[in-house]
Amino acid sequence: MIDLSGLFLSGMLTYGIWALGLATLVSAIGVPLPATMILLAAGAFARQGVLNWQSAVALAALGAMLGDTVSYLLARFGSKLALRRMQTSGAWGRSQKVFERWGGLAVFFSRFLLTPLALPMNLLAGGTHYTLWRYLGLIVAGEALWVAAFGGLGYLFADQWEAVSALMGNLSGAVAAAALGLAGAGYLLRRAWLERSGLRGAIQRTFRRVGRGHLPPPMSPQLAGH
Repeated sequence: MIDLSGLFLSGMLTYGIWALGLATLVSAIGVPLPATMILLAAGAFARQGVLNWQSAVALAALGAMLGDTVSYLLARFGSKLALRRMQTSGAWGRSQKVFERWGGLAVFFSRFLLTPLALPMNLLAGGTHYTLWRYLGLIVAGEALWVAAFGGLGYLFADQWEAVSALMGNLSGAVAAAALGLAGAGYLLRRAWLERSGLRGAIQRTFRRVGRGHLPPPMSPQLAGH
């Protein structure tokens, strides 16, 4: 099996920022590639003078934004088969709960904090016809923050970028798992509250109907006097 991570890392040394932009693009489309690790490496390479940091930031962000847009458009206008395959996974169902609860905020935070959910959020946004211009604004802001944060970390810790990458990978997975758990708990609590509220309302309506149906007719003044 081809080691894509090593291929893109060596590609940055040979082809520079173009390999970095391609890595963020294909990762956003769904190719299994640790884009955050590659971004940390790019920051370290920029610190070492291998890459121009301004160009690296611009192309990394542009590649991620283009990849996000492509996956959104594929879900909105493309093959239904790909969506059906994604919907069979447990991660899809959990991501759907997060998206239904948080909407645009889920898209935004999945760019840099809940990165394991980024692709499902793109597909959910496209599949549910989430407003395109609002979606574009969210991914531009989120991807810019992602590139600045992780590229900056790689630049600051150029000698330890691999250790930082391992730490960030573990932290990202833990945060995503926590978010999914909270969203699932919130969904169940909301559903229970709605069911309880609906049952209470039904009981109250039933008692009102029964009460109205069994009220005795008003007494005539003559009878009331006896």
